[in-house]
Parts: sequence; structure tokens; C-alpha cells
Amino acid sequence: MKLTVNKEQIIEGLLKAVAIIPAKAGAQYLRSIWLKAEDGGLSVMSTDANIEFTGRYQAEVAQPGLIGVQGRAFVDLVRQLPSGVLHLSLDEASGNLLVEQGRRTYKLPVSGAEWFQNFSSFPEENTVTWSGDFLQDLLDKVAFCISDDDAMDAIACLCMMPKGNGRIDVCGLNGHQFALVSFTHDELAERLPEEGILIQKKYLQDIKKWLGVDEIELSITGKRLYLRSMSKAETLSLPRATHQYPDYSIFMSKLASEDMHPMTLDRKEAMEALGRILIFNTESDRCTYMDLSSGEALLSAQGQDVGSASESLEVTYGGDIKRIAFPTRNLMDVLAHFVSGKTDMMLTGAEGPCGIRGVDDPDYTVIIMPMKVSETTYYSEEDV
Repeated sequence: MKLTVNKEQIIEGLLKAVAIIPAKAGAQYLRSIWLKAEDGGLSVMSTDANIEFTGRYQAEVAQPGLIGVQGRAFVDLVRQLPSGVLHLSLDEASGNLLVEQGRRTYKLPVSGAEWFQNFSSFPEENTVTWSGDFLQDLLDKVAFCISDDDAMDAIACLCMMPKGNGRIDVCGLNGHQFALVSFTHDELAERLPEEGILIQKKYLQDIKKWLGVDEIELSITGKRLYLRSMSKAETLSLPRATHQYPDYSIFMSKLASEDMHPMTLDRKEAMEALGRILIFNTESDRCTYMDLSSGEALLSAQGQDVGSASESLEVTYGGDIKRIAFPTRNLMDVLAHFVSGKTDMMLTGAEGPCGIRGVDDPDYTVIIMPMKVSETTYYSEEDV
């Protein structure tokens, strides 16, 4: 293998490739970034045995070939080199990869082509065009509600479900929070299987790192999801999970019941108040308590060791729930994913699901479960 390539043309692809490599991979195949020189281009490939990245970049190829190079060392080297032309060649005497730039020469050990395993190809049929920045926004709004525990099966996955008439639900669930974004995309809705597709949360960060703001191509097979840049230069593919997703219509329907009473509040003001209340939370009591009336929500927290806090928020409320509690940090996190100035908290009971929506966040709903309110009595030394 022998080729010449400009650093600026490959560095972004190398950074995406090395992000796929597992930090503690035992197999040399998984630790490697694979370089394939052919037909006037350099292909860069990496995998963690599940997710796969392939990028093809312009290069002057004098001699074709395929080698694997220790991924992190190679990318660190190229990243720290100055801008300009790089000469890559295989040293026949030592079997190492030579990286040359001006008066600089570096040698890296390689894995031979016999260790390479073919990557899956992007299916050209049933391809759908989609907005990269819209997909980024979807992941941001949903991923924080997905369980981090792979053992939780379906609720450790993002779900994308067709709902008829071109509508699609994208949602995430972790047992105490649920996020749902609905949108319309006729072509994508037609390609989705009736049961939807599930993607494990551990792959979502890789998708976000790969995505830009440009449009992408998407294809779905029975086992994998494929994403490709419109230039066809880069492809990312990942496995679909096979779990059965819970029927989330059960708790979504509670938000439309007669027992639901909305409470409207100023989102920024509420987040600032919650941030101060958080100071007074303890390991044993992580909640903000809300005592509700028609025009006021009195927020409070009390910890035995850290003192107590009380703040009043102006709200619009006409329900009969007088007291409710939410985990402070979780509620702050939920509100931070909205942009609306005013948000509605749809209360269904002191221990029932609470939906959150905003006028400027169309088709976006997050559900958070309240904590059970229990009265705690603290005793002083004089009482004992």
C-alpha cells in the first residue's frame, strides 16, 4: 500500500472512526482502524463488533492495499501533525506503516488483511432522505429519558414507531420518566415496520457524534439501521434491538382524562427556584415538595443536616391536588429540554404520571412520576 493524502481531508473521518473503537477491546481487529487504498481513494473503517463506520476520502493511490493500524495511536499522531500532505506506505522490510510528512517519519505496527472482516454495505433500495439536525434534536429530547442499564431490555432503547397517516413517534422510557416526540415523514413512516424499530441507548452517542446538520440517507433492514451522508462518503450502521416495547398509550391516555388538571408556570423561574431548592436536598430526601393553590405553588425542601428552603412561584392552577413531590434534579433536567417560556404540568394525581408540555415545543411531551409524599418527623436531643 502506498498513497498520498491531505490531513484535512481525513482527520474528521479518523476522529469519527476512533470514537467507535471500544476503550478496552481485547481483539486486535477491534482495536484497529482499517485503511484500504484503491481507485483514487482511501477508505477508513472501524467497528466495535456491532456498530460500524466507513468513510471514503480522496487520495492519490500509487499502490492499493488493505491494512489495520492501532487506531488510537494513529489518530493521535495524525491529529497532532501540522496541516498538509501525508505520505502513507507499507515498509516491506519491517512490515510497519510509514507515516511521512516533510522531515518527519513515523512507524506503526499493522495487522494484515487476513484479519479483516467485511463490513455490511449500505442497502440502496428503499432509501429515505432525512434532516441531520432534526435527528440531532430528536435524540437530545428523548435520550435523557432512556435507561442506562442494558439489562432493562426495551427501556434501554430508543423506540421509533409509525402511527399512521405518516406520523411517527420517537420515545424513550426509563421507568420513572418518559419522553415522546411526534412528527410527520411520509416516506420514513412507510419504511418503518409496524412494530417500529428499537436502537439501544449505548449507540445514540455514536450517532450524535457522526451526525451534522446536513441531510442524510437512511435505510432499514431486518437487523440493522444504516445512515449515510448525502455525498455517500460516510456510512454508519448499527444493530436493531429485538425487544417488545411497552404500550405507552396507557399512561399517555391519563393526560387526556377528566382527572387531569394543568398547572401553568414560568419555566425559567421554576428552574432557578429548583436549583436553589436542590442545595437543601439530601441523599435520603431528594425531592421538592409543592403545596398548591389557585395562584401559588409553594416549593420546599427540608434536610435534617442542611436546613430548609421555601419559595413561592406564581402559577395558574385549578385542580384539587394540594400537595405533590418531584425529584428535584430530575424535574430540572426535564424542564431544561424545553424552550417554551411557559410550561404546563398536567397533574393526574399525587402519585400519578405528570405530563409536561410547552406551546413553543410542539408535539413534545415528557412524563415524570411524582414521589410518594411521606411526613418526616425529626427529633432533637431534648425529645429523647
